[in-house]
Amino acid sequence: MKIYERPIVLANEELAEGVYAASGAAAGGDCYTVTANIHQTPEGGREDYRIQVNAQHNATHHSTAQELTISFNQPVNYSFCNGNGASLKSGDGTATLVISLSYHNNDTDNIGFGDLAVTSGPGLAITSVAMSSCNRTCAQHDGLN
Repeated sequence: MKIYERPIVLANEELAEGVYAASGAAAGGDCYTVTANIHQTPEGGREDYRIQVNAQHNATHHSTAQELTISFNQPVNYSFCNGNGASLKSGDGTATLVISLSYHNNDTDNIGFGDLAVTSGPGLAITSVAMSSCNRTCAQHDGLN
């Protein structure tokens, strides 16, 4: 049994960027620790925010599908995401995006991508992030799920 350790997040009101960390069980998902931060803001002709998302699969099973839910302090418009098999499921034009992914994860694999791109007004910050809907299936390793 793993012991849950609450992540520590510090706020800096002077920055337009935000870092959010989530750990522990969530409805529909119980096996990912996720962090997200805005690593590029609109500048020099580029009008979008670029977000780095990292997730650690902490499980005793494999998975081939996930769902990323990321919330912001204001509405965003989804531009694109370079995550494996990424497709917007819902939330364009709202403060919460839901993105379907299709990574093959072993027990403790990492997911990481730096090009979740959204457009929004000044001062965008991430307020929450979670990875859920781990499907606990893997045709390559039946019996290890």
